[in-house]
Amino acid sequence: MDFSDALAAVKRGHRIARKGWNGKGMYVFLVPGSVFKVNREPLLSMLGEGTQVTYHAHLVMRTADGTIVPWLASQSDLLDEDWELVTP
Repeated sequence: MDFSDALAAVKRGHRIARKGWNGKGMYVFLVPGSVFKVNREPLLSMLGEGTQVTYHAHLVMRTADGTIVPWLASQSDLLDEDWELVTP
């Protein structure tokens, strides 16, 4: 599957990964946007308690060690066609 198909799938709630990724258990998923009021650090000292924040939807990756990190597609991610759906 190419990246446009993978992106459409992730928007529908699927997890996606590249066949070529070396790490076991790595995948990308969508964190939906939300609105919340600040009540803890690090935003508390920057924005103040109760400040309303609009959190935009974004893609994150679960890494091989289980850490969740923000994710941006590389040039090869965008152009290669080895994307696949990941089952939970």
